[in-house]
Amino acid sequence: MQRRAWLKWAAAAPVYAVMAARGVTGAVAAATGENASGDVYRRLGVRPFINARGTWTYLSGSLELPKVRRAMDDAARHFVDIFELQQAAGRKLAQLSGAESGMVTSGAAGAMAAATAGCMAGTDPNKVWQLPDTAGMKNEVVMLGGRSAFDSAIRLTGATLVLIGSADDLTSALNGRTAMVYTTWLGERLQQALAVTKKAGVPLLLDDAAGIPPIENLTAYASMGIDLFCFSGGKGLCGPQCSGILLGRKDLIEAALAQCSPWEGAVCRAMKVGKEEIVGVLTALETWTRLDLGALNKQWSRRVERIARLVETVPGVNTSITIPEGGNSYPTLTVSWDEEAFGFTAADCDRELRAGDPRIEVLTSSNPSFVPAAYEGMQSGRKATERRPDRLQIISMTMKDGEELIVGRRLRDILNHASRNAKA
Repeated sequence: MQRRAWLKWAAAAPVYAVMAARGVTGAVAAATGENASGDVYRRLGVRPFINARGTWTYLSGSLELPKVRRAMDDAARHFVDIFELQQAAGRKLAQLSGAESGMVTSGAAGAMAAATAGCMAGTDPNKVWQLPDTAGMKNEVVMLGGRSAFDSAIRLTGATLVLIGSADDLTSALNGRTAMVYTTWLGERLQQALAVTKKAGVPLLLDDAAGIPPIENLTAYASMGIDLFCFSGGKGLCGPQCSGILLGRKDLIEAALAQCSPWEGAVCRAMKVGKEEIVGVLTALETWTRLDLGALNKQWSRRVERIARLVETVPGVNTSITIPEGGNSYPTLTVSWDEEAFGFTAADCDRELRAGDPRIEVLTSSNPSFVPAAYEGMQSGRKATERRPDRLQIISMTMKDGEELIVGRRLRDILNHASRNAKA
């Protein structure tokens, strides 16, 4: 036991050396930047924080890339015709993705709504104006895998949801009223569903909101021949938070555009995107085509490795680092301990990190942005054993350089204090 403890302290020594070299104030300066004090928020009584939870919308997504901020500032200084700008954006998105066309939306949910409305009403002005009344239109959307917390974006257009659990049920769910099939499935299940929808001539919308990075997904779905697919602009893409992109068949993109601002009388008019968001998300995509994800993963991994070395010096604390498959694929640190022996839970630790100065947000099973009824509805029918036990995780991508030292030291201090109290 003593040898193991010595090895953990030896592993943590280089991290302590970095902390000593920088000093606490130096680490904070490196993390926040000289001109990024957050005073604009503090004047309103709102506390900025170190984001170790990830690209959650309620925590303001991600931070825009520097090139994105500069491009949006330039865009904000000029007037432009939004119809023309969206058409130009469509051409640029086609060039970048290999899809026939694309458009910038108010987020992935905005893309869902525009796609659904487009698949129901097309470009017929009378039908565009008629929505959300779908009388005389195809109005059923087949939801692969059942309901989603985001399916209100589909229902608000007037569509009716048809819920199915597996690809085996897809063929029988399609009929003359089917306007679209919606899925978040990837891999083999996506291929199976696409084969069915292609044969039936029904558009399929793939929602992969957190699918970038890797940037290769931008072209992969076009190569597969997916009718429509969308991404969030304000998550891993590091574009404007209030942005997303919808790509796919040109006729379906034109139909989706007909449902959106700046058209007056269109059902998705409220989901407005400005010139700044359009230019910003295009700049983010272009920037990602030149970024080295391997180098970024090394940088992100180094952050969580430093935290792991610090907290593992607390007896009884264990860590592991993984990169989740699918969306949100960033190096992720899981910190665990015997909560019963410590008398201290992941939720307790989460609260202490949030209450401290600076405030630190980490990932646990809690989701403050979930509408309770939606959560309960999605959990109904699931066995209690299927629910993931609470755990504390650190997401590397949303931390700024130097913040991992603050997070690691604070987390170590909190867990060390809990461990000592348990033994007292």
